[in-house]
Amino acid sequence: MSFIKVTNGTNLFYKDQGSGIPVIFVHGWCINCDSWEYVMNELTDNGFRCIAYDQRGCGRSDQPWRGYDYCTLADDLAAVIDRLDLDKVILVGHSLGCGVIMQYLADYGESRVIKAVLLGTTTPNIAKSMANPNGLDREHFNESIDFIKRDRAGYVYSLVDDFFGVQFEGNVVSQYMIDWTFGITMQASSRAATEMLNTAYTSNQREELKRISIPVLLLHGDKDVSCPIALTAQPTLDLLINGELKVYEDKAHGMYISEGNVIGADIINFINKE
Repeated sequence: MSFIKVTNGTNLFYKDQGSGIPVIFVHGWCINCDSWEYVMNELTDNGFRCIAYDQRGCGRSDQPWRGYDYCTLADDLAAVIDRLDLDKVILVGHSLGCGVIMQYLADYGESRVIKAVLLGTTTPNIAKSMANPNGLDREHFNESIDFIKRDRAGYVYSLVDDFFGVQFEGNVVSQYMIDWTFGITMQASSRAATEMLNTAYTSNQREELKRISIPVLLLHGDKDVSCPIALTAQPTLDLLINGELKVYEDKAHGMYISEGNVIGADIINFINKE
């Protein structure tokens, strides 16, 4: 297995397959880089170099007690790009991974990145406040943290139906895929589970988004319950200098797994677009 040691000594597991334009995949809350399998296969088969890594605390990477804020997670992404000496990179993120990418671009600039893709983004911020009245109540967030601490497996499994949108017509997902997704998510540490959720909830990246000028494609399902489009993708689009949004009818937060070939094709079209 391949690992990269980042500046604070944490070892990050990564995959590197194919050749061509480098595309780095950044996964979301606790689920590891295996979740990109179907999208990565689509891109690799079409002449791209695909790199994905387990974020700290997740999958096969080390599980430190600290470092789950966006700035440290962005430092980890920077280390992957630096250690592999990558240039003219495409960054693709899902959920919390989108926040990591936006933080990286704000902190490190755009000199090594030419485009970005955000799937089911958590940006710009999801906490309810006077400035964000439609955000998530603190009480709901606290209940989630308590659930994780009491029964993390039960909490993760409670997310499955909404993650895949199985209640919506046309979203057929096998029990095998559900079990696989649950299993790779449970590989994360309990500390990562609570701290990453806290990062996704408390962070406000409005100012960071305003500073990003590269082309950014937002891909979002209109039945995404985890990150409702009106709370996340739409305000993110409004803040970006050079963004575009594609909405998938009846699709949910985990569409990049269940619809990997479709999502992969749309990412390829965006990369190839002049």
